[in-house]
Amino acid sequence: MNTKKQATLGHAFIPIIVLMVVLSVSILVFGADPHIPLLVASIVAAFVAIFGLGYTWEEVEKGAIETIQLSMQAILILMIIGTLIGAWILSGTVPAMIYYGLQILSPSIFLIATLVICSIVSLATGTSWGTAGTIGVALMGVGQGLGIPAPIVAGCIVSGAYFGDKMSPLSDTTNLAPAMAGSTLFEHIGYMVYTTGPTYLICLVLYGLIGAKYAGSSLDTGSIDMILNAIAGNFNITPLLLLPPVIVIVLIALKIPAIPGLLSGTVLGGIFAVIFQGSTLGDIVDATHYGVTVETGVELVDDLLSGGGLDGMMWTVSLILLAMVFGGIMERTGMLQAIGNAILKFAVNTGSLVTATILTSLAVNILAADQYLAIVIPGRMYKSVYEERGLEPRLLSRTLEDAGTLTSALIPWNTCGAFMHTALGISPMQFAPYAFLNFLNPIVAIVLAFTGIGIKQDKSKIAKS
Repeated sequence: MNTKKQATLGHAFIPIIVLMVVLSVSILVFGADPHIPLLVASIVAAFVAIFGLGYTWEEVEKGAIETIQLSMQAILILMIIGTLIGAWILSGTVPAMIYYGLQILSPSIFLIATLVICSIVSLATGTSWGTAGTIGVALMGVGQGLGIPAPIVAGCIVSGAYFGDKMSPLSDTTNLAPAMAGSTLFEHIGYMVYTTGPTYLICLVLYGLIGAKYAGSSLDTGSIDMILNAIAGNFNITPLLLLPPVIVIVLIALKIPAIPGLLSGTVLGGIFAVIFQGSTLGDIVDATHYGVTVETGVELVDDLLSGGGLDGMMWTVSLILLAMVFGGIMERTGMLQAIGNAILKFAVNTGSLVTATILTSLAVNILAADQYLAIVIPGRMYKSVYEERGLEPRLLSRTLEDAGTLTSALIPWNTCGAFMHTALGISPMQFAPYAFLNFLNPIVAIVLAFTGIGIKQDKSKIAKS
């Protein structure tokens, strides 16, 4: 029997600091992805565990593998979502959602329409980056034509894009958060309505008030018409194509498990591709496996509608696996608990616990510059604490998204903030005051946590702990 030491903050901070330094250099200097920095930090965490705390390699490895097993359902769902996106693009379902979404543009409610359009597109595609980099770019041009300040338009686009990224079952972060917290996908999405719903209504009011002063402007529809014509010229668009997402939503409401529910969406997408677009079985297999490459002649449309497929999810799947290795080693050896215990001295009730979780996610977004880590690290840190206090896993998963996903776009050096700056041409420092959803949602989450609205607590579990 080897003698193990109890992990201290000093032990825990070694791999955390290495992760932040290597991640920052890799992303900001070399433009690399976070995968290798995570691997390096995992190696350092294992080194500290073995030589600093007295763990064996077998124990460290077991911690990593057991944590990976916790994420397997999310990984399977992500792989299925890749096939679903490919099938829905091929069938014309995603193009139809974008096509009809753009029809609601009106000068009198441009900002409200922009929020709704970006929400629809990001819900349909599950990506805030894809939404901002395509439809968002077009809407920036329209907004400038109306004389609306660019930071306001950019903030509105980011709010809408991140609403879908947060609420869409096709989003990787929406799948990652419940995997970290021990919740399920559809429980997680349903519970986020408590915080995201009121915040979204506040955003509609605020954008309506701001946009009212520009109601008399004329709308330059050139760029929007170009997108509409490109979609209509390459897909057979009909309202019937909206049936697959409607059916999937109904299945969710009927509490059908995520995997069969999403597989049903993939099958429907394949059937609709044959009926409405004349696709062959070979086309469907290619789209669900390798994704879709669209060539309409309009770059914005091609970028937005090219993607999906099983292979398209492997980047995210590999990132989750590496994040699980790092989190598993840190958790198994008590290093996450050491950090959590220090923070939890100030979390005396549910409100302060949710606040601590939100501030931790924000801190990781600032220091580690990556939204995935802002979900993974706090998720592993606080999971056992929520359980000990009799709180539902979905409360933790919701809180991780309320802060980890949404605040990432507001930080200039974060990967999300940097992308939004590049895509929209506006610094996060400029659009952040107008990205109402992104900074109000965490505040609403804290208010609800202190008031206890919609929060269930099992007192018997508290007594046992």
